[in-house]
Amino acid sequence: MTISPQLPDNSLSTAEKLALEFEVLSDIGNKVAGDFGIVFKLTDKMQEIYKNFGIDLPTANGDRNFELPIPATYVVAQNGIVSFALIDADYTNRLDPETIIAELQKL
Repeated sequence: MTISPQLPDNSLSTAEKLALEFEVLSDIGNKVAGDFGIVFKLTDKMQEIYKNFGIDLPTANGDRNFELPIPATYVVAQNGIVSFALIDADYTNRLDPETIIAELQKL
């Protein structure tokens, strides 16, 4: 599953557009991301760049905070304990599925 700050309808549209085969949950207002301490606010310059790319965060996320979560991957055991995490401000650094599977197999 993945968690997005987008409103539920926008998350659903993204999931359908990308033909995702996993659940996309909405974290309205970045409340969960805030609990994990991984929220940042876009600078005015970055807000303008997003706008120039046609990315309308206020509409997508339902607020004018211009906040986004830092990309993070967590493996959570059945007892609710995080057994593995990757948090990286560079959204291009993603875990290979094999790494995630290996971490899940350790549980």
